[in-house]
Amino acid sequence: MSAHSLRPVLALALALAACSDDPAKLPSLGTLERDRLELIAEADEPLVERRVKEGDHVEAGALLVRLDGGRLAAQAERARSARDEARARLDELERGPRAEEITEARAQLAGAEGALRTATQELDRAQQLARADYASRARLDQARMTADTARAARDAARARLQALVTGNRVEEIERGKSALAAAEAALAEAELRESRLEVRAPRAATVDALPFEIGERPPPGAAVAVLVADGEPWARVHVPEPLRTRLRPGTRARIRIDGYDAPFEGRLRSVASEAAFTPYFALTQRDRSRLSYLAKVDVTSPAALELPAGVPVEVTFELDDAGTPASEARSEPQASGVHQAQAARSEPQASEVVPEARHE
Repeated sequence: MSAHSLRPVLALALALAACSDDPAKLPSLGTLERDRLELIAEADEPLVERRVKEGDHVEAGALLVRLDGGRLAAQAERARSARDEARARLDELERGPRAEEITEARAQLAGAEGALRTATQELDRAQQLARADYASRARLDQARMTADTARAARDAARARLQALVTGNRVEEIERGKSALAAAEAALAEAELRESRLEVRAPRAATVDALPFEIGERPPPGAAVAVLVADGEPWARVHVPEPLRTRLRPGTRARIRIDGYDAPFEGRLRSVASEAAFTPYFALTQRDRSRLSYLAKVDVTSPAALELPAGVPVEVTFELDDAGTPASEARSEPQASGVHQAQAARSEPQASEVVPEARHE
């Protein structure tokens, strides 16, 4: 752990040693923070435009940087053409065959039936000549094959006419609808990728950093703009271990900042469940006082809206307004003998922690 990260822990240890028996007076030290937004590049394209500079204040939706969109524009156009083709095919299936196609099919069927009649007559003559030994066996086989071919052509023409008259099947129409939906989804995805080439501010903020220059190609996932959001700041503080068990989300707090005589009002947002600093030695009663837990405290005073991020803060919590303190919570279950015995066994341990912490 670096020396910089150990400073809040060492400061907490000194404050704990100098504090009285009441954990409510233990300060939680840290810094004032604001929401930090890192906007990333989603495509491997060169940077072609920067609309803002570092330190500029931007409103929600403002264009920050833009990446080259030639390749993704071509992909979107190809997906748009596929969508149009799928839509035209579905319209054709829903309308059914044209009257001209049905008329053509009827004519083809009539021609096939005429060819079949001619082939059948030729087969009859060939059979008569073969019985009188005036025709060869080869001529008879040829006539029979011609008749069979004409019959097959007639059946195919009749089936095609029947299909045109009946119209398209429901399955074909549903298949056409599915193809159109897939084409529209592909187009929406292509247009979304194209739109994200323009990186815009999601909320009002101040531009903190623009890591890439025009002409550079940020890798996918790299931050192309870093913003510090407007709105209420919050404090990142380290809560000492004796105070941890008495804190709940929503606990009121007072935040002191150098340069301001009056404290700012705040409210606890969350406390980490694991200690931010764990000693390498065993956690005895004496060692537990050195632990601290990372917490986030929202600054609710309107006067804090203009405070800069990074300044040190000192937070004290109003435990009386947060609910029942830990000492009172231990005395509640003393309605039975078992609970009284448990409370009696726990009281000496609680009394041993604070004097040892003050001794340090």
